Amino acid sequence: MSASSPSSPASGLGPSGPADPEHDPRASYALEPERIAGLTDLVVSTSGESVPTYTPLSGQVLAMIPQTTPADVEEAYRRARAAQREWARTSLEHRSALMLKLHDLVLDRQDEIMDLICWESGKARKHAFDEPLHIALTARYYARTAHDHLDTERKIGVVPGLTRVELNRVPKGVVGIISPWNYPFTMALCDGLPALMAGNAVVTKPDAQTMLTALFGAQLLREAGFPEDLWQVVAGPGRVLGGEMISRSDYICFTGSTATGKIIAKQCAEQLIGCSLELGGKNPIIILRDADVDRAAEGAVRASFSNAGQLCVSMERMFVADQVYDRFLEKFVARTKAMRLQPGLEWGSDMGSLISQDQLDTVTAHVEDAVAKGARVLAGGKPRPDLGPYYYEPTILEGVTPDMTCFGDETFGPVIALYRFSDEADAVARANDGEYGLNASIYSQDGKRARAIARHIKCGTVNINEAFAATFASLDAPMGGMRQSGMGRRQGAEGIHRYTETQSVATQRLMRFAPPPGVSDKMFAKIFTANLRLMKKLGAK
Repeated sequence: MSASSPSSPASGLGPSGPADPEHDPRASYALEPERIAGLTDLVVSTSGESVPTYTPLSGQVLAMIPQTTPADVEEAYRRARAAQREWARTSLEHRSALMLKLHDLVLDRQDEIMDLICWESGKARKHAFDEPLHIALTARYYARTAHDHLDTERKIGVVPGLTRVELNRVPKGVVGIISPWNYPFTMALCDGLPALMAGNAVVTKPDAQTMLTALFGAQLLREAGFPEDLWQVVAGPGRVLGGEMISRSDYICFTGSTATGKIIAKQCAEQLIGCSLELGGKNPIIILRDADVDRAAEGAVRASFSNAGQLCVSMERMFVADQVYDRFLEKFVARTKAMRLQPGLEWGSDMGSLISQDQLDTVTAHVEDAVAKGARVLAGGKPRPDLGPYYYEPTILEGVTPDMTCFGDETFGPVIALYRFSDEADAVARANDGEYGLNASIYSQDGKRARAIARHIKCGTVNINEAFAATFASLDAPMGGMRQSGMGRRQGAEGIHRYTETQSVATQRLMRFAPPPGVSDKMFAKIFTANLRLMKKLGAK
């Protein structure tokens, strides 16, 4: 069930009453003390130490999270390895059945999931809904496609008919996953589900700010029937636990900042293990001269302000064709100013809070720097402490120049900068400017032309007439970044194959790769050469 929560009248960007300071978030069904204790017990911890986790909606303490020591990390991997040896022997049918059970559990328990997400991250409920939706899609996709991705494949042998070659995909072992706070349910589970399907175990370290949501995901895995020790959760600072995890993992999956991703990549290289990294972005949206302006304005609001801009694939730079700039701007500004900001867990809010004081400080500094250097604020532009400690208005800037911090640095907040363009080639070049390449969006009524332009955008995903949901929700398509936005891909075949080792097995019949008795090495070489020429004429690969 969904907990009731304080809320103020829908008020756009105008004044609105603050959340009731006397309201205790622990009164929520999802946060009852006994339920919290059941979740925190899932952390591998013998330290006797705990740290508080707070809700950004009011700053109140939600729970005390036990902390993991390096010795606890070792124990978590010991348990995971023991469980993985048994799990790797299970059938794909069994694993798929558990995935489909998890699918149903997530949909059945979505209100509890959304309650936790809202309490821990401060996001609006409609944005919290994206998370159980995405996990249900992920679980169903890998359950239904497991054989497509993991069955043994026949390959072409060197001698047709005599050389049988098979390709096996065997699990790597134990996968370490370090997940962020911005999508605490999605990111805690979505990368681990294909790892489980491929026969691996998982040790995960969720971000400290959103541990409860991640722990609830671990609990749902157990309720779906996955072995208890197959999914281990550790808690603590990355600087303390990160190296411990990397030294014991067979593969690392990380989502977070580019700076941290580079450190992890170096440590993985030293261990000679693989890694996948989804990192930062400064994502562009391009509105072409033939765009449907109403549709583009609606999409631009979601592209810029979903989860208060705290989304790796959200947009921070918008390039609009001269021919539609004024009409688009009028509609975009109007839609932005009409957004409803209200604290609480209930439906009806268009945007929630930032996660922390650090995020608020970054957003505020970026906007103030831009304004001080001449940028114009077309909407928003200030914090909203009347709503909650970390609320900031959805903000549109015009006139942003390269000397402003927000021009090239990732803000990771509800701030978008608008730029005019007259030449599409110039717009593409400007969209590709900088070091990132995660996600992009193009609005045009000519799909063929937009798809042709997309090929020139240096981003891992490009959405046409949509902000980010089309690629993110299409589980059969890989997702990830180019350049400084990361390496590797989640989703699709690549999202599960990253957790496997390929093993080639060749069975040879009749013919040997050595001279038969009585045939010299020289003669054998001539015979083999003649056979190669014949095979080419016959069209052999």
